[in-house]
Amino acid sequence: MAGLVRCGSCPLFHPFPVVRVRKSTANVCTKRRPTSRTLSTPVRGTLMAEHPSGRENNRIAASAVADDDPRLAFIYQEAVRGLTQQQTLVENMSSRAGSLVFATAFANSLLGGAALSNGLGPWDWTAVALLFGIGGLIVFMLWPYHQYTFRFDPEELLDQYVDGDRPTTMSDMRRALALRIKADMAGNWRIIQRLRKALQVALLFLLLDILAWLLAIADV
Repeated sequence: MAGLVRCGSCPLFHPFPVVRVRKSTANVCTKRRPTSRTLSTPVRGTLMAEHPSGRENNRIAASAVADDDPRLAFIYQEAVRGLTQQQTLVENMSSRAGSLVFATAFANSLLGGAALSNGLGPWDWTAVALLFGIGGLIVFMLWPYHQYTFRFDPEELLDQYVDGDRPTTMSDMRRALALRIKADMAGNWRIIQRLRKALQVALLFLLLDILAWLLAIADV
């Protein structure tokens, strides 16, 4: 829109264009506050980084459970092998005790009848006392009161390594079980030592028993 300006050289009014100056919005644009949308994006990223999703938790747990050290696996296998050999030793000692029963019965039935035909003498009573000693040692070896530990309780393993709050890795589980097997083997070995000594004494009594019956037969 144009305005009228009076000219200095004449009494007439001449049109003069009015120029409007548009305010610069550069400062306004640069000082404009960020919108809520601009703020929401980094906040969401921060929250997602601080709180991983369920899939990420499952991946972390799976990688933790998959942890397996071959050295611990080898140690655990050796511990189980030692425990198995110990169980085999106990079974062999039970078999030897059964063989001792058969040998004692055979020797006393064969020699005792011939010795007692001449009456009871000092060697006869000695042989009978040794026979009762052998019987007591055999009962001690075969009596099922010895508390061996050759296996784990499945319910205890589930409560300790599976149903707990934190997933247990195979390496941690094998390490703990290997140390537990070592303690169980030490307890079993104390019982085996007592049974071994009892078997040795019973064998010695058997030899003395046979000798006493022979001396009784010879009527020395």
